[in-house]
Amino acid sequence: MDVDRVLPLSPEDLHVPDAAPVRLRLVVLVSGSGTNLQALLDACADPAYPAEVVAVGADRDSILALERAATAGVPTFVLRVADFATREEWDTAFADAAGSFDPDLVVSAGFMKLAGAAFLDRFAGRYVNTHPALLPSFPGMHGAADALDYGVKVTGCTLFVVDAGVDTGPILAQAVIDVRDGDDVESLHERIKTAERELLVDVVSRMARDGWTVTGRKASIP
Repeated sequence: MDVDRVLPLSPEDLHVPDAAPVRLRLVVLVSGSGTNLQALLDACADPAYPAEVVAVGADRDSILALERAATAGVPTFVLRVADFATREEWDTAFADAAGSFDPDLVVSAGFMKLAGAAFLDRFAGRYVNTHPALLPSFPGMHGAADALDYGVKVTGCTLFVVDAGVDTGPILAQAVIDVRDGDDVESLHERIKTAERELLVDVVSRMARDGWTVTGRKASIP
């Protein structure tokens, strides 16, 4: 990845009147209960928060995250992989659906599908994800369990810019938590998720206010 992108954009770039506040437009992708989504919705309910969730996308129906979006009055779209002839067709359709809301940033919030080439090309440098470990350690589906099994004394969560790999993208921010004596996977993962929600809300706010850059392996917020 070699993307030079700096936000926030000017009011003219976002096509809003000069007097209107510029808020970063977020499309949030979900597959389950949507606790990270709820953290963003709660933050965005404050007019002083410099971002807004303009749409929520999912790869399955009848999930709690979609109910959270509906309660907040946020538009949703659902595209299931099974409804498309190929994964590539689904990926292109999903990119088009997300793009129709003109997002400045796409946030994976418990979204359980890997983005394909069409989606990554469309949102290069503008698609972020959280992971329940301190990357590059313990990538994949079981970050908390893997950290516990390995016997580390600290773990945490990572917010990163998504690339074509699995949890390999440039790191924007991390938060560290201690692994306690007597922790099991559930107790450890719950503390990681709490830190994850706080990190996501804080870093999206900083990205909206100060912009961000991605160049090769380096991602930074000025």
